[in-house]
Amino acid sequence: MSEYHSMWSELGLDLDRHDGLLAAVGPAYESVFLSQPDRPKAMEYFDFVVGEVHGLRIQELVEHRRKGGIVVGAFCVFAPEDLILAVGGVPVGLCAGADFAIPDAEQFLPRNTCALIKAALGFKLAAVCPYFECCDLVVGETTCDGKKKMYEILADHHPSYVMEVPQRKTDQGRALFLEEVRQFGSRLEELSGGRIEAEHLRHAIEVVHAKKRALQRVARARRARPSPISGLDALLVSQVSFYDDYPRFTEKTDALAQEIEARVAAGQGVAPADAPRVVIAGTPAAFPYWKVTQLLTDAGAVVVGEESCVGSRYYDTMTRANDGTRDGQLEAIASRLLDTHCACFTPNEDRTEDIIRVVRETQADGVVQSVLQFCQTYATESYLVERALEEAGIPSIEIETDYSTEDTERLRTRIEAFVEMLRQ
Repeated sequence: MSEYHSMWSELGLDLDRHDGLLAAVGPAYESVFLSQPDRPKAMEYFDFVVGEVHGLRIQELVEHRRKGGIVVGAFCVFAPEDLILAVGGVPVGLCAGADFAIPDAEQFLPRNTCALIKAALGFKLAAVCPYFECCDLVVGETTCDGKKKMYEILADHHPSYVMEVPQRKTDQGRALFLEEVRQFGSRLEELSGGRIEAEHLRHAIEVVHAKKRALQRVARARRARPSPISGLDALLVSQVSFYDDYPRFTEKTDALAQEIEARVAAGQGVAPADAPRVVIAGTPAAFPYWKVTQLLTDAGAVVVGEESCVGSRYYDTMTRANDGTRDGQLEAIASRLLDTHCACFTPNEDRTEDIIRVVRETQADGVVQSVLQFCQTYATESYLVERALEEAGIPSIEIETDYSTEDTERLRTRIEAFVEMLRQ
């Protein structure tokens, strides 16, 4: 990708470290994904996106800004993507799924901070994430104490905006968040020089809906026995959804869905029909974090669903019907976002019910709770999830890990034992 060095240099990247990052991701991707047998042909597009994730896609964002548009980066699904689209902006996910720059972040953050938070800050400090450098604004959220304090440090290095997410879904909490959505809309209008009109919102909501419906098609096809697509490929599609152009992603994901639906009709799968089926629940798996899914696949299981922000927690939430006015649509968007069953909420029975629903829909045999080390919200809630699953007769295991490879073999032993238990 040397043809992009000039662009990366203009963005202010540390070229030597960035080349080192790409040199590490490329072989890992080939080993994990391209080595899989009988992949759907439509996955070639997603392979292409990954190959150009810091190249052609960044070039598109640079060109968008050159024409006067804005780019807004986010780490969380509580960022209202519809509002960004409504001002002609481009929403993008930011790098937070690898331990490449964690030592940079540990100069500012305690070591016992979760890997996602350290990676988020580290990629900016190390100047190796071109998405960061394309962003006119980064929008954060108060979903955990570690994140909200990290955003205070990030604000010293990049224009940032933090939205308050209530901890309870009461009338007061919903009113607070609606005002946060309105204020964020005002900030976007100020940044872009445009106005969020009702018709702009209607179009933006439909663009988001089309994207989510495409992801839902893939999710429904995965319910078949045998599963027509690997858990790794399905995870990759969801990860790419946070980086790619929305209409193009929707078109390509619908094409993938059509192909795997045909596989279902033909009884064609990527693993035997009696392979243990697993749902992964817990903290989000940001690109390029594939560890737990890969270990489950290696153990002979098929991952058929993800209850995470890079999974059903994102694409299952849709904006409800409303009166079509600007205020009505903003209220519906705020309500949709609060339908996200994040562990930051209390009480949070909705999330345990949602995990059980996903298990039933996907005909899963068990659940792996995947929790990033030092993520106190999900780690603490894992007890309540485990209890609910046990009462529902669903086997589960909790995996606490980070982005390193140091615990891979220990996790492999535990996961293989769990998968073997599911076979019995």
